[in-house]
Amino acid sequence: MPANSPIALVLGAGSNIGGHVGKAFVAKGYKLALAARSLKEEDSTPEKLHIQSDFSDPASVAKVFAKVKSHFGLPSVVVYNAAALTANAPENPLGLALEEFTRDMNINTTSAFVAAQQAVLAFSELPESASRTFIYTGNILNTTTIAPLLDLGVGKSATAHIIQSAAAAYKDKGFKFYYADQRNADGSPAYSGIDGPAHGKFYTELAEGASQGPWQQTFVKDIGYKQF
Repeated sequence: MPANSPIALVLGAGSNIGGHVGKAFVAKGYKLALAARSLKEEDSTPEKLHIQSDFSDPASVAKVFAKVKSHFGLPSVVVYNAAALTANAPENPLGLALEEFTRDMNINTTSAFVAAQQAVLAFSELPESASRTFIYTGNILNTTTIAPLLDLGVGKSATAHIIQSAAAAYKDKGFKFYYADQRNADGSPAYSGIDGPAHGKFYTELAEGASQGPWQQTFVKDIGYKQF
């Protein structure tokens, strides 16, 4: 792989979405950095960096970016795929323990905010030819409620606002910010149909786009972007 290959950073690199998104960018010629709580840094290779990180601690995010910069350079694509959920009793959404709510908000929103901050710092140093794309893995909960999923919905909604604001603010700089949400063809949530390879294909297409598209990227497997 050429020394000047672009760099993709995936925060929250699980076996489904995160893993397949990483593979998709490698197939496009990117060097890949993966960050997750379960990763072992000794499993890194010259072209793939593994970083162990717990995003319940927002301070860990800047350390991830520092490691990527030291090992590879500045990432031109940043994907935030980490998520957390503590289900609540449907009839008592406010019965959720503050400790659990705070931890999940850190993972779903606060660490994503720090990642977006760090991405802007990196993008500001990259040439206009670089992708300079930030993608947050969202779901339908920024537009509706599901009774037992209060804290996940609060986190997705808050981060959707961050993405919408960033997409407008940084568009003229050529930076792209997206909230990606896989749906079924009828617009309903994908649920168990969440497809890792479909995310990988769609995320690389977003990264290859020349300019900012709609910040909320609802998409359907084998179809792509579809507004609902």
